[in-house]
Amino acid sequence: MTPILSVRDLSIDYRTRRGAVHAVRDVSFDIEKGETVAIIGESGSGKTTLAISLIRLSPRSARIIKGQLLYTNDRETVDLGTLPEDELRQFRWSECAMVFQSALNSFNPVINVWEQFVDTARAHGMKDTKAVHARAEELLELVRLDPKRVLRSYPHELSGGTKQRVLIALSLLLKPQLIILDEPTTALDILTQRSIIDLLGQLKKALGFSMIFISHDLTIAAELADRMITMYAGTVVERASVTDLFYRPRHPYSVGLLRAVPRVSGVIGSLASIPGSPPDLIRLPPGCTYVARCPLAIAACSDREPDLVPVDTPQHDARCIRWKTVAEQVGSAEVAVAEKIATA
Repeated sequence: MTPILSVRDLSIDYRTRRGAVHAVRDVSFDIEKGETVAIIGESGSGKTTLAISLIRLSPRSARIIKGQLLYTNDRETVDLGTLPEDELRQFRWSECAMVFQSALNSFNPVINVWEQFVDTARAHGMKDTKAVHARAEELLELVRLDPKRVLRSYPHELSGGTKQRVLIALSLLLKPQLIILDEPTTALDILTQRSIIDLLGQLKKALGFSMIFISHDLTIAAELADRMITMYAGTVVERASVTDLFYRPRHPYSVGLLRAVPRVSGVIGSLASIPGSPPDLIRLPPGCTYVARCPLAIAACSDREPDLVPVDTPQHDARCIRWKTVAEQVGSAEVAVAEKIATA
């Protein structure tokens, strides 16, 4: 089956006075129909830059240096990087919609929710107001909101969780194949986060769309995702299924992210932060970009940046020459945890 989205060797730079910021470097992945892929990593790792490039909403200072963004629907395959502006406007929202990180900043503050639905529909040729109203009510009910109250409300009259649900409903207005969610639970309380995650899972099951879920919270991403991509310093350092990434990580950075998350039990060990800071994306160090923070680094790590290669299975890739050592350490931690549980 042809994936609905294929990102091939994508590189994006930002132009600054100091020089080019290499925000995304040689990123490749596929999204299958009905699949959810989570992209995880620290702030500044290139997650959002990658996401907004998929709908060509990058700021003027950003430039795609190389790569292809191949999107496939029922009719054709197009390269989003070369799509004319008028076709690109139709692509957004009707084929691919994005729920941005800050719900408050995503709404026009001077018009109510109903007008926001109407404006989106009219921009894509839907002029039947009754049909739009029926669709808006249907979607708001799907996200467990009262359409009569919400449609006449202004953004400032709604709570953060309600605004996030409205955004999700609005993103589904034109029945897109692909939804991109950029940190959709940021700044929400724990109960609201739980309800948003449950809601997304139910909507995906009911409507069958694909999702790209961007997060720095591994536990939330894991609940929704089929596969996970770890990004560091603008590039992919590991690609794996959720189970492989959580229980068989093969890159030291993925291990570091997992150790930074409180766990009831698991194979990675006690809670610990990753020392140091990400590298300067204008002047990247030679070799592996994680070398200065990596507890397993050796001299060969500074020679050249490692390739992204298959590790345990053809579906599990890591960008590390010491992935076998990582595997041994994770295996030892798993045995230690099992022994501790058995003797408790």
